[in-house]
Amino acid sequence: MTPPFRLGLAATAALSLVMPGAQAQASPDAVLPPVQVVGRPVVEALRVDAFASLATEVSETQVRDLNALDLSSALRRTPGVTVSRFNPVGSFGGDEGGAVYVRGMGASRPGSEIKTYVDGIPFYMGVWNHSLLDLLPVHGLQGIGVLKGPQPQRFGNTFAAIELTPKRAVREGLGAEGRLTAGSFSTVTEQAALGWRHDGTELLLSQGAARSDGHREAADGRLSNLMINASQRLDAHWRLGLLLLGADNRVSDPGEEGTPASRTGTFDTRGVLNALSLEHRHVSSQGRLQLYSNHGDSDWANPNASLTHSTFKLSGLRWREQLQPWAGGELVAGLDVDRMRGSVAFDGFTAFDSSTLRLTSPYAALAQRVELGNGWSATPSAGVRLYRHSVFGNSSAPHAGVVVETATLALRLNASRGLNHPGLDAALLNAIVPPLAGASPQGWRSLQSERMDHVEAGLAWKPFAGTAIDMAVFEDRLKQRYVFAFPPAVAMPSFTNLGNYRVRGAEATWQQQWSPAWSSFAGLTLLDSTLADLPYAPRRSLALGLTWRDGPWRVSADAQAQSRMAVLNKARADGAPNPSRVAGFGVWNLRAAYTLPALGPRGEVFVALENLADQRYAYRPGYPMPGRSGQLGLQFSL
Repeated sequence: MTPPFRLGLAATAALSLVMPGAQAQASPDAVLPPVQVVGRPVVEALRVDAFASLATEVSETQVRDLNALDLSSALRRTPGVTVSRFNPVGSFGGDEGGAVYVRGMGASRPGSEIKTYVDGIPFYMGVWNHSLLDLLPVHGLQGIGVLKGPQPQRFGNTFAAIELTPKRAVREGLGAEGRLTAGSFSTVTEQAALGWRHDGTELLLSQGAARSDGHREAADGRLSNLMINASQRLDAHWRLGLLLLGADNRVSDPGEEGTPASRTGTFDTRGVLNALSLEHRHVSSQGRLQLYSNHGDSDWANPNASLTHSTFKLSGLRWREQLQPWAGGELVAGLDVDRMRGSVAFDGFTAFDSSTLRLTSPYAALAQRVELGNGWSATPSAGVRLYRHSVFGNSSAPHAGVVVETATLALRLNASRGLNHPGLDAALLNAIVPPLAGASPQGWRSLQSERMDHVEAGLAWKPFAGTAIDMAVFEDRLKQRYVFAFPPAVAMPSFTNLGNYRVRGAEATWQQQWSPAWSSFAGLTLLDSTLADLPYAPRRSLALGLTWRDGPWRVSADAQAQSRMAVLNKARADGAPNPSRVAGFGVWNLRAAYTLPALGPRGEVFVALENLADQRYAYRPGYPMPGRSGQLGLQFSL
C-alpha cells in the first residue's frame, strides 16, 4: 500500500475513534445548551438536476474552512477534481503553475477541454483558449459549482465547466465584513465586503488582495481584485442587474529546485468583466437575459526568451428560460452568442492579431416527472444544443437522461455529447509555427470540433437522518482532438484531428452529520485512461474532511491522498511526449477558529495550518510545495 493511502486510512481510523463520543446520548434529565449545527466540510452538496446531470457545489463556508486563497486551493479536495500549483499565492500562466482539471479533462495547452464562468459568463484567456485562475476571485462568492461531463442544457463548447456564483446582498440595510491574515513566507491577505439592501435595491462590493514572498526564492506572488454585484427590482417579477469584476496579478516562476537558470520570469495578468442582466421570476416561468463584454491581457517576461504580451476580448449574450408549462413538466430553452478576438506580440512586435470568431448556440431540453406509485417517480428527459460557428460550420450535441427516485433513494442515468470547437489558439499556432505558416497558412480552418461522448450512471442514497451517499460510474470517449502534425502522419505540416482516447472512472462520496457538533466527509475517485500519459489524472484520489463546533470553537480538518500521476500539459503537437511524473502524496490541514462577539456577528480569530505532517510533494518535478506552514487571522463584521 502506498504511503498516501496509509495516511488516508489513518485519517479514516481517526474519524472512527472520535465519532462514538459524538454519538453518545445525553441522560433524560440532562439540560442541554443550545447548539448551532455545524456546516458541511469540503463540499456543500452534490446536486442532480431534472436532466440527470451532476454538479458538485462548494460554498463560501468550505472556501473559508479550507483557508483558500485562489480557485485551485478552493477545489483541491473536491472529488473528481485535480489541481496543480507551485507557489503559495498566484498561478503562473494558468498551467501547472496553477490550474484545475476535472476527471482528466483540462490539460491540453494551448486550449482546454473545460471552461470557467462567472455568473454564467465565460471569462478566460480567449486568445490562448484556456483559463487563467488568477482572474477568478474566491471571495465575494456564494459558491463554486463544478459541472462534471458535458451538460448541453447548461453550458456549451466545453467538456466540463467551473462556475463562480457571486454573492448578493441579502441582509436589509448596511452590512460589512472583512478578513486579515498573516503568516509563513511573509504571506499577507486582506478581504473586505460591503453590502446594502433597501426597497428592492441590492449592492455588494467585495475586494481582496494577497501577496507572498514564497517558500523559496522567486516563488513570490500577488493577487488583487474588485467585484461589484448590484441589482434593482423593477416590479414584483422583474429585476435589472449589473456585475463588474476586475483583477490585477503577478506571479514568479521559482524554477526547478537548485537550478536558478530554469526560471522563466514573471507572469502578469489583468482582466475586466462587465455584464448587464434582466431577469424575471413568475410562478411557472423564470428567465434571464445577460449582455456581457470582458477583456484582459497578460505579460510573460521570460529572461530566457522574449516578452510575450497577449490580449483577449470576449463579448456576447446569454438568454435562458425555465418553464413549468404543466404538472411535472420542465422545459429549458436558451441561446448563447459568443464573439472572440485577441492578439499576441513578442518583444513589442505583433505576431498575431485575429479577426473575430463567432459561435451561436441555441438549446432546448424537456423533462417530465411521472408518478409510479408507492412513493416512486421517474423523470425522463431529452434535449439538444445546436452550434453555428463562423469558421467550423454547423453541429449538434444531444443529451438524454432519466432519474428514478423515492424519498431516500435516487437512481440516475445520463448520456450526453460535448463539443469543443478550436479557438483562436489554433489560428495563433498556425500563424507563429513556421512550418505550419509556410505549408498551410489557413490549415486550421479545416479542423472539426473535438467531441466527447459521455455516459454516467449513479445513485444518491440517504439511508439515515444526516447521512448522504452518492456513487457514480462514468465513461468519456474523446474523439477528434485537434493537433498540428508533420509528415508522415500528414502529407504536409498542418492541423488535423487526431488523438482519440477514453477515460473510465468511478466516484463515491459519504457525507455524515453525526450530531449538531460533528460533520464529516469522505470522497474517493478512481480514473482509468487509455492514455498512460494523460496529465493530472491520478488513478486513485481520496479526500477527507471533518468539522467540529462547540460553543465559540470551530475546528475544520481536511486531508488528501492521491497516487502517482503524469503531469505538465498535453501539447497540441501530434506525438508530443509527456514523460514527467510526480509521486503520490498525502497531506492534511487544520483550521481552528474562536468566535469573538466583539468583532461582530461573524467575528472570529483563527489559525490555519497546512501540510501538518511536513510532507514533501509536488505537482511538477523539481517544484516542491511548501512544507509545514501557518497563518493567523481575524474576521470582523458589522
